[in-house]
Amino acid sequence: MTRIAFIGLGNMGGPMAANLAAAGHEVSGFDVVEEARKKATARGVDAVDTVTAAAQGAEVLITMLPNGGLVKQVITQILDADPTPRLFIDSSTISVAEAREVGELLESNGSRFIDAPVSGGVAGSEAGTLAFMVGGSEAAFTEAKPLLEIMGRTVTHCGSAGNGQAVKACNNMILAVQQIVLAEAIVLGERLGLDHQAFFDVVSNATGNSWSLSVNAPVPDVVPSSPANNGFKPGFASALMLKDLKLAMASAEETGTDTVLGRIAAEQYAKFVEDGHAELDFSAIINEVRAKEN
Repeated sequence: MTRIAFIGLGNMGGPMAANLAAAGHEVSGFDVVEEARKKATARGVDAVDTVTAAAQGAEVLITMLPNGGLVKQVITQILDADPTPRLFIDSSTISVAEAREVGELLESNGSRFIDAPVSGGVAGSEAGTLAFMVGGSEAAFTEAKPLLEIMGRTVTHCGSAGNGQAVKACNNMILAVQQIVLAEAIVLGERLGLDHQAFFDVVSNATGNSWSLSVNAPVPDVVPSSPANNGFKPGFASALMLKDLKLAMASAEETGTDTVLGRIAAEQYAKFVEDGHAELDFSAIINEVRAKEN
């Protein structure tokens, strides 16, 4: 049994913390939202009222927070209260530069750090089937891996600190582009008189197949896991996709990489969010495509 502090008990962090508790670990958690703390308590997490109370006596500290600024703020707060070296795991989605800055701060304290962002959405968080992409030292990765395997189905070491965030930015840029071109193809098929089921049956078994179609098809009654079956309730919200695309575009600018399709995807999701669709699943971008005519 490991004593774990879990900071950030929202839609993703709450189930992740609960899975650790269900596996027999002693999990203390904190979230600024009272309802999130109540839900976590009902699922076996000792939810407390402050970050420092959650961190007290913990051997491992896990953060799942909305942005890099909050990650740095929370970790600084923990170190100021108790600088005892330990393992820190950050599963938030933040920039590569922020992850490396946090890693340097913790390593200067004698702690171990990995950035371990995830793919798999709320469903993967609940089921313990997340995909973890991990940056950090081999020793820190080895130490963290047994805990990550409780929360995820795949755990991949991608290199030094920040590399987990790097591969997530690349992955989600690919995902956004795929989701948009899939939407365009489906709408084109609709206007040509093609039935959704026929489209799915062919493309899902042909070279155009992707996760965006086989799992997240943006039309109802084709695959049971599709958010389209439930009014595009996420899933993975469009606001979060836009956040990830902005991080990818920042990295592209820093490295001088011309990501033409990534930039187009970022522009389209920015407009979709600005039009009031931030809380819909990112696959709902198909509605934007339908609304357009050449």
